[in-house]
Amino acid sequence: MKQGSSNTTAGNTGANSSTNDKPKNIILGKDGKPCRACNTLQDFLGSQPEKKRAMQPRSEKIQSECPPDVEELGRSTWTFLHSMAAYYPENPTAMEQIETAQFIRTFSKLYPCWSCAEDFRKFIAKPENAPRVSSREALSRWICGAHNEVNRKLGKQEFNCNLWKKRWLENDEC
Repeated sequence: MKQGSSNTTAGNTGANSSTNDKPKNIILGKDGKPCRACNTLQDFLGSQPEKKRAMQPRSEKIQSECPPDVEELGRSTWTFLHSMAAYYPENPTAMEQIETAQFIRTFSKLYPCWSCAEDFRKFIAKPENAPRVSSREALSRWICGAHNEVNRKLGKQEFNCNLWKKRWLENDEC
């Protein structure tokens, strides 16, 4: 999955769409329109200074009523995936393992940001990156590794996967 798209050129332009009237850093959806889930709010406002100024102090109420941009969607998704892994059974049944692997494959097809979903599908298609669902530990480390792969692509700091349990399950400081 990929968050932040400020350095990405327009993706799928659709059959009847022209990219000449769209900023180059906007990723387009399969329908040729700017993809809200694939771009940041700043990407949308980058070429529209008057809107940027008008939106500057966004109240929490207004922000909560707006569709998520790629950054908010990504943060929420990673929180969900890490939490799901942290509460996964320590010794899952064969069926739980099958269902979890299927969930991850399905998730990679349904994720709202199509370019992020495509990246994630390519990632899990590599044999060395196949979802590890044999235990809570294995899944949590696999999710952490997948997240770190995205962080590397985005130039973000990686998380120490040895600390997954403290971060997502047993932090006594919280």
